[in-house]
Amino acid sequence: MNDRPPRAFDTGADIDSGSSTDSGSSTDTRSETRTGTGTGTGTGTGPGTGPGAHRDTGPHARDAIRTLPGSRIREVANAGLGLEGVLAFWFGEPDQVTPAFIRRAAADALMAGDTFYTHNLGIPALRAELSRYIGRAHPLVPTDRIAVTSAGVNALMLAAQLLISPGDRVTAVVPLWPNVTEIPRILGATVERVPLHVDPHTQRWQLDLDTLLARITADTRVVIVNSPGNPTGWVMPADQMRALLSHCRRTGTWILSDEAYERLVFDGSRQAPSILDFAGPDDRVIVANTFSKSWLMTGWRLGWMVVPPALLDDLGKLIEFNTSCAPGFVQQAAAVALRDGEPTVHAFVDGLRQRRDVLVSALRAIPGVHAVEPEGAMYAFLRVDGHDDSLALAKALVAEQRLGLAPGSAFGPEGEGYLRWCFAKPEAMLLDGVARLTRFLSARR
Repeated sequence: MNDRPPRAFDTGADIDSGSSTDSGSSTDTRSETRTGTGTGTGTGTGPGTGPGAHRDTGPHARDAIRTLPGSRIREVANAGLGLEGVLAFWFGEPDQVTPAFIRRAAADALMAGDTFYTHNLGIPALRAELSRYIGRAHPLVPTDRIAVTSAGVNALMLAAQLLISPGDRVTAVVPLWPNVTEIPRILGATVERVPLHVDPHTQRWQLDLDTLLARITADTRVVIVNSPGNPTGWVMPADQMRALLSHCRRTGTWILSDEAYERLVFDGSRQAPSILDFAGPDDRVIVANTFSKSWLMTGWRLGWMVVPPALLDDLGKLIEFNTSCAPGFVQQAAAVALRDGEPTVHAFVDGLRQRRDVLVSALRAIPGVHAVEPEGAMYAFLRVDGHDDSLALAKALVAEQRLGLAPGSAFGPEGEGYLRWCFAKPEAMLLDGVARLTRFLSARR
């Protein structure tokens, strides 16, 4: 799929490379046995020092995988395992079970015997329902541009596999859910990070569009944008999306738009701006989405992609070699969610807006705590004066107050000094958490 060869380029302070010793290429770093005739120090199968010598002697993963950082969110959550009374706000998950009408549709499909393999790209009924769903808010997207995936993160990985080769250059707007930036590194790309900032006048997260566009050149293979954003709740304005698309048309750069939270916006619009509003079918644009958040289906592991028609056959091959297909009974339930689920989505968003307001107002009342009001998603991203090590702070909070928050450093160096608080929880639980944070900080003054 990659129509440009890998490129070498200088790395700077804000560029992530997969490893200093392995770019993630197909070079095999496993130990080999060599007999012979080279310049090694031994004569059998032992390691030598000449051209025939192997690099490694153990059963290891390749370096690009071994150097991946572990999840710092999981690190904090693991520190809270076994502790009683922990208020867990660290994961991005609704507190409600999937609505009964969706669960019933899955159960009915199971009882009807839908337990067999399905089409790589998804069952026709779900792809048709997705086309209708997208067309209600955006220009019509036909089914020959839609593929069903085994979760939203699977859609992101498939998009990366379609586009990225070792040595490619990827630009991402950050801070960002770590899975999104690590996927290109797994494939051997380097990731250049363009950070958001808090506007001192509006007290909202903002993107310096000129900075982003300056970083996107003809050498940039893919630019990744997540809007509404995790962890900040930033929403990219429509005019910035339009400008980004125009610029990427000139540079030949692909746009990977992660729109997992597109329905979770709090301005009354019911829908965040989407790159689909401006891109044509032949633009270098891929959209990844998921059923997890808006329809309360995190455990179902189902998502979808919108791609140019020319990519669909190759995408089908990749799905075959990754997961083959998504379960049919899950897809049938998702089709019902799309068809009948608008009241569920609206009620969920209305509840989130109220919970956001309660949490942000309470946090802002604590001296030394700075909380930007998120425009979308389900997270408050807050900073506490005098606490620059977010991992240490998160671990102390769970150990001393049983308060479970995600460390900002989990989302990259731009998140250091922040904590992420998922507010998709009952208001009483949110206020209990604020009281625990207040006690923690009071004890340190």
